[in-house]
Amino acid sequence: MPSHAALKPRCRPSAAILLLLVALAGCDDPPPETPPIRPVRVVTAERGPAEAPFSLAGQVQAQDEVALAFRHDGRLAERAVEIGQRVAAGQVVARLEPQNERNALQAARARAVAAAAALTQARGAYGRQSSLLASGFTTRAQYEQAEQALATAQSQQDAAAAELRIAEDRLDDTELRADAPGLVVARGAEVGEVVRAGQPVLQIARQDGRDAVFDVPAALLRRASIELEVSVALADDPGVQASGRVREVAPQADAATGTFRVRVGLTAPPPAMRLGAAVIGRVTLPGEAAIKLPASALVARDGQAAVWVVDPASGAVALRGVEVARHTAAAVVIAAGLQGGETVVAAGAQALHPGQRVRLP
Repeated sequence: MPSHAALKPRCRPSAAILLLLVALAGCDDPPPETPPIRPVRVVTAERGPAEAPFSLAGQVQAQDEVALAFRHDGRLAERAVEIGQRVAAGQVVARLEPQNERNALQAARARAVAAAAALTQARGAYGRQSSLLASGFTTRAQYEQAEQALATAQSQQDAAAAELRIAEDRLDDTELRADAPGLVVARGAEVGEVVRAGQPVLQIARQDGRDAVFDVPAALLRRASIELEVSVALADDPGVQASGRVREVAPQADAATGTFRVRVGLTAPPPAMRLGAAVIGRVTLPGEAAIKLPASALVARDGQAAVWVVDPASGAVALRGVEVARHTAAAVVIAAGLQGGETVVAAGAQALHPGQRVRLP
C-alpha cells in the first residue's frame, strides 16, 4: 500500500486571540466626541408684580356741556343750528316769536317819551317857582307844590326808563345765543312748539376743554386710580395722539352694562381729536405677582411654550413647559411652570438640547 505522509493539524486561533484582535482593531477608532459646553446668557426667575397693558374704546367729549334755554315763555319760531354743527360765542341759535315783545317795547317807548316830557315840564315849573319865591312873588305852598310835582315826574320818568329797559331785554331774550364756542350735541324743542322759561332748547358741548370718556369694567377699575396717566389715539388714525389723566370716575356703575364711566382730561389735544371722535385709550396697570422673562428665553416645542432651565449642580439644561400669561416683543410673563429662584437660559436657547451642559457668564 502506498504510504501517505502524515497529516499536520490546521492551526485555528483560539477565541481569546480573536477577542484580542478585535480589541486591538478597536483601538484605531477615535473616541466619541464630548458634546461642547455651550456658552449662554441666563436670568434668575423672580416672582414680582407684573404690569399689564390694557386698551379700551372711548369717545372724545367736552369737559363742560351747557343747556341753552330762553328766559321766558314763548313759541319757538326758528332753530338756527342742528346737531353736530359748530357754533361761535354770541351766535344766535334759536328765536321765539317776537311780536308780543315788539308791541310791549313800542308801548314802553311811548311811556318813556311822555315821562321825559312831563319831567322837562316839571323842571321848568319848579325853576320858575324857585325864582319867584326868592323874589317874594310866590307863596311857599306853590313852591312846595312845584317841588312835589318835580319829584313825581322824576319818579315816573325813572319807572318808564326801567320799563323800557325791561321791554328791550325781553325782546333781546327772544334770541337765544351761544355763550361760548362749541358743538351742538342735542336739541330739546322743535319749531312751532311753546317752550317754557328754563326749558332746554339746545345742548352745547364747549370746546375749550376735552375729555376722553371710557366705560370701564369694575375688575379693571379696582386697579386704576385718579391721576392715572392714559395714552389716547384716534381709532381711525393711531398717529394722532394725546395724553391725559383720569380726572373723574362715576360713583355708580351703569345699570345695564355694569361698567363705570371714566373721564380722562386730555392735555393739549390735537385739532384732529374733535368732539365725538372715536378713540382708543391705552394704560399700564399693576398686575398680580408673576415671573417676567426676556422674550428670547421662550422656545416652542411641539406647539407648546417652553424654556430651558439650568441645573445649578451639573450645569445641564432641561426643557420645561410653561404657561404664558401675556407677552410683548421684549418680554414674556409666565403664569405657571417656573419657580422663583430657578435659572433660565435667556439667550442661546434655540440651539440647545436636553441634558446639554452650558457655560454661564
